[in-house]
Amino acid sequence: MGEFNMEDMPLPALFEQAQKIHRTATESGDVDQEVVRKGCKALEKCDEMISKLGLFSTNETKEDISTTNLKYLLVPYYLGELTEKVAQDDRIQILKTSQAKLKEFISFCEAMELVPEEELQTSALDGPNSLVDRRALKIARFKRQRAAESKLLEIKERKERRGRSTKAAALSTPIEAGEEDVLDDDGEEEREAWFTTISLAVCKAFDLLEMLKKEEEMLLAFKERQSKDGNKEFYQDVLDDRAKRAEAWHRDAAARVQYTRPAEPITCATFAQDVLEGRASVSQMHEHKHQPLIFGPASLVGGNPTSERERMAAQVFQPSHRLPTMSIEEAGLKEMEIMNTWQERNVKLMEEANSAWYKESRKPGPPEDDDEDDDAAQDKARAWDDWKDDNPRGAGNKKLTPCG
Repeated sequence: MGEFNMEDMPLPALFEQAQKIHRTATESGDVDQEVVRKGCKALEKCDEMISKLGLFSTNETKEDISTTNLKYLLVPYYLGELTEKVAQDDRIQILKTSQAKLKEFISFCEAMELVPEEELQTSALDGPNSLVDRRALKIARFKRQRAAESKLLEIKERKERRGRSTKAAALSTPIEAGEEDVLDDDGEEEREAWFTTISLAVCKAFDLLEMLKKEEEMLLAFKERQSKDGNKEFYQDVLDDRAKRAEAWHRDAAARVQYTRPAEPITCATFAQDVLEGRASVSQMHEHKHQPLIFGPASLVGGNPTSERERMAAQVFQPSHRLPTMSIEEAGLKEMEIMNTWQERNVKLMEEANSAWYKESRKPGPPEDDDEDDDAAQDKARAWDDWKDDNPRGAGNKKLTPCG
């Protein structure tokens, strides 16, 4: 990353340099700490310049912000994410600073109505209470993140295609003065791209904020225990516990070795599924005879539907594809039987072909028969040539000719 003077740079150039540092730090895990600190300083300078210029106001909405200034909404998010990567002895202070910037970014996006409703409800309740709610929130956030990434990729590909077509048109037709802005009129697309980027940043900010909170709680608990027990005693307890777990693992592994034997390979897919789901053990004998899988409600499995309602209910969970009538192993055995039968038949045919009576029955006939066949074929060919002479090609298509 090249050197640059922050004091003399305007806001757009400074933000571009800080964005490059942020992109490099997030895409690669190992980044020079000097570069990270320089990026944090650049983003702090951007934040200061934005405040002095008064680009944003709490009275504005997202529709009031110009497309040129939309990207500066990401400055607190970039600063919070980049601050988290700073290596420092006091890790708790770094976590608090990063969380403060992320909360500032989320609160401003909330004022601009850029935060989803479900995230606002969860924040009002101080986080989801149950594991089910937490999982549902994670899934919804992940879907929004994937949708935003796909949309950004689509906008990028669309812009590249338009750029290539514009370049080709410029090479074929010279652009006159005053037509440059007409070809580059993509303000709505750029605005959509920045809104999508902000939506993606909101999803990542919530995830990062939760992770930083958990890390801060762990460090505080570690620090509290360290202050109570002392450094030496705490580390000794950790080492003893690790040694005990390693010794127990090796002891159990050594005890299992003498009884461990390689199991027979399972050649039946249905039996392998039974073993994986705990309905059977590997040591049990198995045959290639299994009932087809039954789909549908449990109340209708094993019984014949008597009414139209029960018949329709039994067909609800039926698969959309046709179920196999035999397993892969049964199909292989059937194919082996067919191949063996085919080989036996070929052997018999070869024996018959090499036998004496077969050779005698295939002796050529008398030569006079061949001569008669040749004469008949010759007469037929001559008659056909005479007919073609009398009926030239296209003679019957009188309606297709102009004077027909």
